[in-house]
Amino acid sequence: MQTTHSAKIPEAGRVLIADDQQHILFALQMLLGGSGFSTEVVTHPSHVLAALESERFDAILIDLNYTRDTVGGAEGLELVSKIRSIDRLVPVLVMTAWSTVDLAVEAMQRGASDFVQKPWENRDLLKKLQQQVWQAREQRQRQRQREEELSDAREIQGRLLPKSLPQVPGYEVAAVNQPLRFVGGDYYNVVRMDDRHTAFCIADVAGKGLPAALLMSTLQAALQPLITQSLGPAELCQRLNRILCEVMPLGKFISFFYSVLDSAENRLTYCNAGHNPPLLIRDNGEASELGTEGAVLGQFPGWQYRQSELRLASGDRLLLFTDGIVENCNPTEQPFGDRSLIGIAQGSPTLSAEELLRVVMLAVTQHCGGHFQDDASLIVLKACDLETGAQS
Repeated sequence: MQTTHSAKIPEAGRVLIADDQQHILFALQMLLGGSGFSTEVVTHPSHVLAALESERFDAILIDLNYTRDTVGGAEGLELVSKIRSIDRLVPVLVMTAWSTVDLAVEAMQRGASDFVQKPWENRDLLKKLQQQVWQAREQRQRQRQREEELSDAREIQGRLLPKSLPQVPGYEVAAVNQPLRFVGGDYYNVVRMDDRHTAFCIADVAGKGLPAALLMSTLQAALQPLITQSLGPAELCQRLNRILCEVMPLGKFISFFYSVLDSAENRLTYCNAGHNPPLLIRDNGEASELGTEGAVLGQFPGWQYRQSELRLASGDRLLLFTDGIVENCNPTEQPFGDRSLIGIAQGSPTLSAEELLRVVMLAVTQHCGGHFQDDASLIVLKACDLETGAQS
């Protein structure tokens, strides 16, 4: 059975009532309707779930026993758990004529908002219901505000990352950023400095969520003008480090890798400030790391950074990544690891940069079952036929 009773003052809230006794349903409809609530009644737990799937209620008032001569409340307790899986915030008031402390405790543990014993006292029931509806509305309002703020933050942060990647003569470039939450602390950029020089950088802010995102925006703001000055990687890291040391909170830091590719001479000059060593996979399958040569940014203002360089040849691939890629764990706490990343690259020599990036991200996602534990970013740079620019 499912009926609806509309009150004259629906602003008080809409309540779903579940009980298998008609006189109880009638009494509750009369009581709540006279206090400004609109009500809908059902007589079976499955009808409660069906109603929740299709409609929105300000509160739910349910009996804990639906099978005649039962007193354990098993059906009602299971119903509470299922309601919570559908709606985390809707108030759930449970009612039973055979209340015990243990039953009340278990109902609350499963997500009930409050407990009312039959026979109820009208004033007490209405007070509890009104209070729960008011609290839930406040929670939903705060949740909406937070979601709007996070959405705005996500949009702003998205604009700090490159909308598109530049074309680099003789090379393919692909990149992806996947924040753990709405926003994250990973950063990457690819910037054409002039006709032959392109900057590649990737960074990882210690921490997650909004605090990490704020530090990431600080990094981006300080980095952009330095890139335009065409500084060498070591000099850029030194200047960036001094800037960040002035604003970095205690205990926070940023790992950072910065490189400049001279596509005319196929020379990559780089500096690693405490970041995961990028992986270089040569055309013949040989793998090596672009090692950590400097301290993380934001902790040691006087640190002197050094730079290194290497030559790239057709078919070489360079993978720049954050620890959200290689430290991502499966259910048995085994990380994806550098070896897996190297193995994929070695086993896929003919893939384009974009194809290799997709294969890696799919493998990482499958490894963790889709449950990432950290922000994850990846840049793939592939050298093509460096004389003609065609795919090797």
